[in-house]
Amino acid sequence: MPPIQEQQYLNIRTESPADQAFIRHLKEFNAFGTPTAVESLDGIDYYINEFWTARQRQANRLHEVSYRACFKPQLPRFFIERLTAPGDVVYDPFMGRGTTPLEAALLERTPYGNDTNPLSRALLEPRLKPPSFKAIEKRLRSIPWDSFTEAASPDLLTFYHPKTLAHLEGLRGWLLTRAASDELDAIDKWIRMVAINRLTGHSAGFFSVYTLPPNQAVTVARQKLINEKRQQTPPLRDVTAIILKKSKSLLSQEHPECKRSLLCTAQSSHTPEIPDACVQLTVTSPPFLDVVDYEGDNWLRCWFLGIDPKAVNIASHRKVTDWQNFIRATLVELARITKPGGSIAFEVGEVRNGTIKLEQNVIAAARGLPLHPLGVMINQQDFTKTSNCWGVVNNSSGTNSNRIVVLRRH
Repeated sequence: MPPIQEQQYLNIRTESPADQAFIRHLKEFNAFGTPTAVESLDGIDYYINEFWTARQRQANRLHEVSYRACFKPQLPRFFIERLTAPGDVVYDPFMGRGTTPLEAALLERTPYGNDTNPLSRALLEPRLKPPSFKAIEKRLRSIPWDSFTEAASPDLLTFYHPKTLAHLEGLRGWLLTRAASDELDAIDKWIRMVAINRLTGHSAGFFSVYTLPPNQAVTVARQKLINEKRQQTPPLRDVTAIILKKSKSLLSQEHPECKRSLLCTAQSSHTPEIPDACVQLTVTSPPFLDVVDYEGDNWLRCWFLGIDPKAVNIASHRKVTDWQNFIRATLVELARITKPGGSIAFEVGEVRNGTIKLEQNVIAAARGLPLHPLGVMINQQDFTKTSNCWGVVNNSSGTNSNRIVVLRRH
């Protein structure tokens, strides 16, 4: 079979019965008391409504792992419940913290995920098959904490009490040694994942002194300024107790056993581990131009994992044309791995104060591929009669609304 990009397809609007049923569902959706508004722009229908709730604590606690610019679990759940059946493969080529694959596993689908940053796999893999709380307790007791007495990274004392830092460096070294000798097991990976997520934050539930939220590590220089302004010094934290407390919270709800999964660390445009025509649904959100500094936000987490963040090739594009070409390459690969009749939900948010509508670039990038646009969904919590597809805004800056291009594979 020749590469997808060398074949010619027509994006003819001939919706199948399944397409028609999904579009009808969007038009008739009224779960939160507001009818869907439908508008058209350049021949593409926009469906505007509150399609999932914005309320907190509405998803399984296993999702409560912080990551910058991640969407809520309710977003992939909306599509998984309507466009797949148990056992179907659900995929995300930019999985971040793993929201889509984890939600797929919780709904008894088969999770596939990919991200160019190895951090993503470290965040997700342990939550697909969590160990028991007793096993975590036992492993933590076996770690030689008393031998971790000296802190070797003086700059990090800006964030941590000397004893806390010594324990973190000791735990980090212990995990890296086990990984190097191929001894790292599911319990170790869980402890590592929780530790990564407790590195920095603004409460006593984190290892650090008060700083920015856990999904956004500041520089050492910036933290020094925060310490001076708040007149604070890093307090002593109990690393073991914090890991146990977070583990107990994450494991507090029932979850089905994930029997099969596939996680890749590759470019979104080249995932040879994934077979042709095996994915029923992709729900994803790519990097939005240069809005988020993933490297800068995750430098401390990468340090703990032993990863050089500068060596991770995370896409960042200032020009929309460059971003569209990047999306085109990703869609070529998605067309290869998606089953005929399968779907892609491509969330692009709203960037640069609404002056750029990236959904239009996604649709343009799909032209000539076997991908038919069913429309654009705008999930708008603060819905009003004056909201429309050109000016939906629910925040003052940054990414304002969920804007999702829905594509169907011919």
